[in-house]
Amino acid sequence: MAIYDFQVNTISGKTIELSIYLGKVLLIVNTASMCSYSRQFSDLQKLYERHSKQGFEILGFPCNQFNEKEPRNNSEVQEYYKSNFGVTFPLFEKVEVRGQTAHPLFKFLTKQAPFQGFDTRTSNGERMQNFLQEKYPDLHAGDGVKWNFTKFLIDRNGQVHNRYETTTEPFDIQPAIERLLLK
Repeated sequence: MAIYDFQVNTISGKTIELSIYLGKVLLIVNTASMCSYSRQFSDLQKLYERHSKQGFEILGFPCNQFNEKEPRNNSEVQEYYKSNFGVTFPLFEKVEVRGQTAHPLFKFLTKQAPFQGFDTRTSNGERMQNFLQEKYPDLHAGDGVKWNFTKFLIDRNGQVHNRYETTTEPFDIQPAIERLLLK
């Protein structure tokens, strides 16, 4: 099974097969505009602009599961992301990314790339680890998506190459993206 076996709805409500991205390197990200990590939109957009002509796509999935940081409806999300963050990469309907009601794509992604922990050698990683353990131990447990801006890097064959947690900055992923683009 590969991500190409899944259907998703675009932010405008059109159902598509992820097989339209066959042969591309993908970065799938759950997003939220009111999250403190929304600052990552700028670097995600720069990565997209830098590598999209080489066969790289970012697929953004807004989600309101973590402290209700994405309360807008789909059309409002699309407009807000574009006007406030300059986002031009593909966006999809708001989904749930963890738990029983998680979109099947995210159930697949987390099964293929289980949670490996936060990088507690960094202040952001340590802070996020402590925050979840203290405030949301149920979110910290298991392999589900932990917070907004969890990123899944997908190779050209539709296989999960790696998972990057919220605290991983987009440009920290660039070397892995570039390696996959050369394959």
